[in-house]
Amino acid sequence: MASYRIERINEQIQRELSLIIQSKMKDNRLKKEGLSVTKVKTTPDLKMATVYISQIGTKEEGSQAVEILEKAKGFLRSALGKVLTYHSVPALSFVLDDSVEYSLHIEKILDDLKKEKLKKDEESDSQ
Repeated sequence: MASYRIERINEQIQRELSLIIQSKMKDNRLKKEGLSVTKVKTTPDLKMATVYISQIGTKEEGSQAVEILEKAKGFLRSALGKVLTYHSVPALSFVLDDSVEYSLHIEKILDDLKKEKLKKDEESDSQ
């Protein structure tokens, strides 16, 4: 039962942080399209939350977004505290989520294997 509660809290933090970053952050470097909060993992005691963000673009842009959010985590935690109804707001830690990049890499490998198999099949049919 407790894991379901944590899951709901993670989803709410993810949703609210996305809205706060989009609407209340003043830094223009974060206003670019492609910045999103992909996942939040909160510890069972609700003291710490790891926030995974994804940035379309180069790794440097993603790292820069993480730095900006890390510097603004006091503001973000405060803004989050105004909308959450929990006893305490977890401390935030931001991490660049590379799962999208990884999935694209895997997809490319699978496509290459499929093309290679088709090529071998065509060669064997022509013989």
